[in-house]
Amino acid sequence: MEEKQARSLLTPKWQRIVGWTAVSISTLVSGFWAFWGSIENFHEGWYFTSLWRNLALMLGQYLSPMIIVVGLSAVALRWRRFALPIFGAFAVAVVFFFHGAAVAVKIIAIPLFAVGVLYHFGRPEPRGWALRSVIGIPLLTAIACGAYPGWRATHRFDDGNYGKRLIAGNEVALVWAPEGPGWPSHYASWSQAQQACACLTEDGRSTSDKPQNLWRLPSVDEAVRSLVYRGRNAGGVWDPALRRAQYRVMPDKDSPLWKVHSQVIYWWTATEDGNDKAYRIAYNGYVFAFNKRGWGDYWAFRCVSEPPH
Repeated sequence: MEEKQARSLLTPKWQRIVGWTAVSISTLVSGFWAFWGSIENFHEGWYFTSLWRNLALMLGQYLSPMIIVVGLSAVALRWRRFALPIFGAFAVAVVFFFHGAAVAVKIIAIPLFAVGVLYHFGRPEPRGWALRSVIGIPLLTAIACGAYPGWRATHRFDDGNYGKRLIAGNEVALVWAPEGPGWPSHYASWSQAQQACACLTEDGRSTSDKPQNLWRLPSVDEAVRSLVYRGRNAGGVWDPALRRAQYRVMPDKDSPLWKVHSQVIYWWTATEDGNDKAYRIAYNGYVFAFNKRGWGDYWAFRCVSEPPH
């Protein structure tokens, strides 16, 4: 203990300042990715039936930026001579990975190299507290921010019925298409969704070469009013003036509307916003106007039809 205190006192002040600057930057960056990754993991991810596949996705995709920054920082603190080489190597890897894109170079590669320089010349004393900061703060952030979203994701209601469903409540009654071309598990643009619904046959199991006009996309108001939480209507109301939805309780990715074990978390609605945009709705109730071409595996749709009289 006395030796550590003596070493701390003998370390020049400028080196301590430079070292703690590097620690602060690392902790802030890894803390941000811990916050974002833990929330997004349970929003976009956690859709496999296997616990191990869900954990692998969480660590490999959503928390990997945090893990990388924490690992690099810990190595730099433990073996200072490796700080510049490892941070520099990762900066070069980023440049190659993003094919030299200017944005990636400016906001990722250059900052990585700069932090490596700070670790190389700095000496944050006491080093034990520096290690606790770069490891402990991001870890606690990930746990704290992911606790409630994780609880919601692991308690979703799935009745296993993916057939045609008549869902009524909150002043809306619609028949929702069964799993298949009218309720796919893969990406579709807004125009593709419109066409698929128009050509969907009466049973909702196949599509025709010509429009049948028996099914359609739900309007944004219908989608908001139909969302559920634990199998019951969430009490949603759409305000067209404010372009905002409000709910009695926040909806979730539950039956009878959603498939718990599906990557899809956004649906197209029929409501347009100008010529190039249409509203999409997420399972948790958020509504956005987005480009009709869209992108990503998380986007799809579910057709609806009027209930039989």
